[in-house]
Amino acid sequence: MTERRTKVTRARVARVERPTPRLIRLVLGGAELAGLPVGEFTDHYIKVIFPQPHVAHPSPYDVEAVRRDLPRSHWPRMRAYTVRAWDAAAGELTVDVVHHGDEGLAGPWAAALRPGDPVHFVGPGGAYAPSPEADWHLLVGDESALPAIAASLERLPSGAPAKVFLEVDGPADELPLISPGDVEIYWLHRDARPVGEALVAAVRTLDFPRGAVHAFVHGEATFVKELRRLLRVERGVPREMLSISGYWRRGMDDEGWRAWKPEWRRQAEAEEALAAA
Repeated sequence: MTERRTKVTRARVARVERPTPRLIRLVLGGAELAGLPVGEFTDHYIKVIFPQPHVAHPSPYDVEAVRRDLPRSHWPRMRAYTVRAWDAAAGELTVDVVHHGDEGLAGPWAAALRPGDPVHFVGPGGAYAPSPEADWHLLVGDESALPAIAASLERLPSGAPAKVFLEVDGPADELPLISPGDVEIYWLHRDARPVGEALVAAVRTLDFPRGAVHAFVHGEATFVKELRRLLRVERGVPREMLSISGYWRRGMDDEGWRAWKPEWRRQAEAEEALAAA
């Protein structure tokens, strides 16, 4: 049987932009991006590879070889980032990275990048795009979901109704968003409140329009779990009309969150079943 290998794409930084004080926009280019399978979904994502420092890796980068030949402590770390835009004609892929100063892995890395620097990634993956069959759309998220929500708004059918709730730290973190849809956008400022608290309150008090909703809810796992129960149990949104997942969790690094996410999903499903009984 032929071994299935993980394809690693090697890109180079074309430009680095700062659309807001906390957002770093990376525009990637390079010959290997030609024909990248992006376009079906609006939540396409790539997983950027972060090799461990002072560890020699094969060139070209081979994920299977690294995992086969090196101890786990030498394996690279990965971080998933939503594709904000893909310009097939120019061969440029845009991703946004939230920057929290010197904290974390990806923020300081992105802040230090300069044009010409290499970036390795696997993907893209993806699963969601706004359904043209829905009567209206609901999009909810924090900063981590902003790229996917922005891309989704651009893909809405002309005149499609949509209600959008985005939570950010403050006014400086708002971005201009465009859409052919009939869109109501609500920017919620976090101030000193826990992440997602304002989003849960806004969706809970929302007067839902009539008809079938297609919902996209992503961000910090705690508020996503609350909204999952609200939409599935209290509002009766069918599972197939709901794209909902925790991108991250307070108090956990990415590796810890990915390891715990199956348990988070199991708990959420059990709570839904109990509430619906």
